[in-house]
Amino acid sequence: MEKKRVIKDYEKLTEEIREQIKLAYPSGFSQNLIRFTNKDGLRVSALPFETEDIYYLVRMTMYEAQTIIEDDDDYDDDGMLRDEPREEYEDKHADIGELEDLADDSGYDDDL
Repeated sequence: MEKKRVIKDYEKLTEEIREQIKLAYPSGFSQNLIRFTNKDGLRVSALPFETEDIYYLVRMTMYEAQTIIEDDDDYDDDGMLRDEPREEYEDKHADIGELEDLADDSGYDDDL
C-alpha cells in the first residue's frame, strides 16, 4: 500500500506531529530542507517527514526553519533539542497508533 502524501505548513500540523518532527530532527530543520516544484509551478522548500502511514512535506523557507527553532523553548541556544522535552516526546510517542486520515490517495494534499 502506498503512503498518503501531504504538503502542509508547519503551523497547521497537529502538536503530535510537530513533536514527532522534533524527535526526527533534534538538531534543527534548516540543513534538511529539500526543494521541489509545487502544483502551481512554484519552487518551494520543505522538510520531509515520514510516519507509518503518511509522507509529509512540511513547507517552510530556510528563514522560517531557523526562526521556528530559535523561538521554540524545546531547543537550546545552539539549536539542539533539549534532553527533557526529547525524553518526554520519546515516552509519549513510543507506541504511536493510527494517525488521522489527512489526505486522499490521489497524490499530495496541498493544504494552503
